[in-house]
Amino acid sequence: MTREELNHDKQKKIFKEENKEKRIKRIKIFFKFSFYLLIISTCIFLYITYISTSKIIVKEKRIINEKIPSSFNGTKIIQFSDLHYGSTMFYDDLKKLVALINERKPDLVVFTGDLISKNKKLTTKEQEKITTLLSQIDTTLGKYAILGNEDTENILTIYNQSNFTVLNNDYDLIYKNDNNFILLTGTSTTNLANIDKSFAYLTDPTHNSNIFTLALIHEPDLTSNILEKYNVDLILAGHSHNGNIIIPFLGPLYHPKGAKEYIDEYYKIDNTQLFISSGLGTTNVNIRLFCRPSINFFRLSNK
Repeated sequence: MTREELNHDKQKKIFKEENKEKRIKRIKIFFKFSFYLLIISTCIFLYITYISTSKIIVKEKRIINEKIPSSFNGTKIIQFSDLHYGSTMFYDDLKKLVALINERKPDLVVFTGDLISKNKKLTTKEQEKITTLLSQIDTTLGKYAILGNEDTENILTIYNQSNFTVLNNDYDLIYKNDNNFILLTGTSTTNLANIDKSFAYLTDPTHNSNIFTLALIHEPDLTSNILEKYNVDLILAGHSHNGNIIIPFLGPLYHPKGAKEYIDEYYKIDNTQLFISSGLGTTNVNIRLFCRPSINFFRLSNK
């Protein structure tokens, strides 16, 4: 074999070894990338599935309105909504929620709909446990609830046995210490006739025209229909979950029916304040992103 042939064979071997090293290097890079991607994906999955769906935050707000009677100054109201028991909320979660509410010693507690997940079939024992926990919520002025779009008439049994007053297209006058009062209305459905039932007090010729009015609704888009006819100071809604999944700079990923116009946590519409709860459980998909489960904690003041 000539020297040229030997050199050629040697160069071929070197070339093969270099290619082999390059392939090994590419394979190593691929596996490293896949490993890191797996770790990141797992962390994101654990966060959106478990951490961000279970760590409840408390959003505190002060409601200042000159129509609030002086006897109501400092009154504490807690709103919780869209429990969807059986989605990401279960017995232990509800137990912690009740403790979280009672720690703040609320005067008034309101629930704005969707107690049980639409995919959850409650056993008699589960219903009894839920009723027992909800009955432990302690207030000075009462507990009120409205029905959500996923609630059935069977839910009324749980509310009644846990001492919640259900405002099923109805209203109540809330008194505190003296003869002054505020108006609390509850509209459960989008039927426009039910709005008139809820606000029947405001059509009574003898009604207090300067009364502070708090409206409970489930689907926030009902706000426009209400404000076309009635003056409302504060509206508390649920249903939208504030989008459940929020993409930075783009906003909520999903706008459910009934929350196309109003989905975020707060709006000021002329003299009306609208607060929409992010809810506690989930619906359709059991994940959250940049949208923690929460309760709203309000303090009333007239100055």
